[in-house]
Amino acid sequence: MSDTTPTVLFVCVHNAGRSQMAAGFMRELSGGRVEVLSAGSEPKDQINPVAVQVMAEEGIDIAGEQPKILTTEAVKESDVVITMGCGDTCPIFPGKRYEDWELTDPAGRPVDEVRPIRDDIKQRVQSLLAELLPAGV
Repeated sequence: MSDTTPTVLFVCVHNAGRSQMAAGFMRELSGGRVEVLSAGSEPKDQINPVAVQVMAEEGIDIAGEQPKILTTEAVKESDVVITMGCGDTCPIFPGKRYEDWELTDPAGRPVDEVRPIRDDIKQRVQSLLAELLPAGV
């Protein structure tokens, strides 16, 4: 990882749910100490409204975000790449840290099924943040 601000890229297929929720939590919980990117291999045209709703319940507004296509450049500039069900579409570069988070896709699911996905993502982001920014740093 770089000596300065670490960069984390969250990737899922549509960049409309899981990766956007993870990016929202990382931006909020890191307090700007982590550069946050998100993208999708097949981005939708808008963020999943249920994802927006459950994040608003946590006090995090992701409504203004826009799904983005995954680019090689985004992977190259990231220290950590977190994939969420995008399979082999994510380019691999030596020296990068990759993790695959197995998470249920919230697309088409009611709010009561999306809340546990959100809570799982929050816990994973908190754990990753503790590794990236150890206490006292």
